[in-house]
Amino acid sequence: MASQPRRGGVSLPERPNHSKSDQSLSLITKISRSPIVSRGKQAAGDASFVAKKLLKSTGKAAWIAGTTFLILVVPLIIEMDREQQFNEIELQQASILGTAAVAPPQSAK
Repeated sequence: MASQPRRGGVSLPERPNHSKSDQSLSLITKISRSPIVSRGKQAAGDASFVAKKLLKSTGKAAWIAGTTFLILVVPLIIEMDREQQFNEIELQQASILGTAAVAPPQSAK
């Protein structure tokens, strides 16, 4: 930059070698290399590892619970609904025909 001639405009003074930014940069470097910061980084890394493992195992457990529910409980609910509909149709037919139909005992839910 010094070898080229300056053409008009405002010229700024040359920067000294040791400016405030160099001092703050060295301070940042000292702080980032301190044992407290390294322990904090280690703790954050450990926490993220545990969180990932927990989420992964929770997802697996949710998958197992969901598929078990679909395989075992949903067909049971469907069958109970069919039985209820069948009992209602029986009562309707009995009332139309005029016969005394005995209502099936209500199961406790």
